[in-house]
Amino acid sequence: MSFTRRNLLLLAATIGIAAGPATAFAADVLNVGAYPTNPPFEYKNESGTFEGFEVDIVNEAAKRIGMTTDIADLGFQALFAATTSKRIDVAISSITITAERLKSQSFTQPYYDSDMGIATKTDSAINTEADLKGKIVGVLSGSTGENWVKEHQAADGFSDVKGYDTQQNLLLDLSAGRVDAAVSDIPGMEYSFTKMKDLTVKERIKTGEQYGLMMTKDHPLLGKLNDALTAMKKDGTIAAIHKKWFGSDAPADSSTVKEMPLPKA
Repeated sequence: MSFTRRNLLLLAATIGIAAGPATAFAADVLNVGAYPTNPPFEYKNESGTFEGFEVDIVNEAAKRIGMTTDIADLGFQALFAATTSKRIDVAISSITITAERLKSQSFTQPYYDSDMGIATKTDSAINTEADLKGKIVGVLSGSTGENWVKEHQAADGFSDVKGYDTQQNLLLDLSAGRVDAAVSDIPGMEYSFTKMKDLTVKERIKTGEQYGLMMTKDHPLLGKLNDALTAMKKDGTIAAIHKKWFGSDAPADSSTVKEMPLPKA
């Protein structure tokens, strides 16, 4: 069959019409990146679907601004490159809001308060930060835990710092004795320790960390998602999500229930 110029124009028009709805649908999708082994904040269930505290938050926030989510499986460090390159709109994975990160990223208001902790094997003689002198300390690469350890390595005399691509690998090496201690966020570690009975948090490091949705710098949806979080705090939605995943009520003065200002660089 031969095509005339008229045939080609009609075909192009038909393709354009067919592509229209798909393009409109794509505009209604919030592209989210998540670290897949970070329970109870986010993880993949047996069917390969993301679940967790932050998954429920981002899904509900997207719903309230008329969008659905498409959650991609990414390593923790890859999340920062993905938002910077606009491959994704939002990153979740218990990401701490810091002044340094605000130079290249945007964050919504926080919705979870956290501290870091020093974890060891239950029967370890290490009980405090002072006991880490001459010890090997493991961290999740790219995390605030890594920053803290590197800042304290010289003063506290750690013999070595080992970085890991996943928290699971970090804790498995801690259990196997390949590192003497791990420094990471307490909520994620304590959740893991419900199954890894030989590990425990020995000392809390008060950092005042807070988690928020991390987004591409000055993302056009930042204000809308932030407003959605405010509404979710006011009507008790985030508090209910906290109760679902942590089994306890969020503290009344925490960012989980209190409206907070939008973080500024």
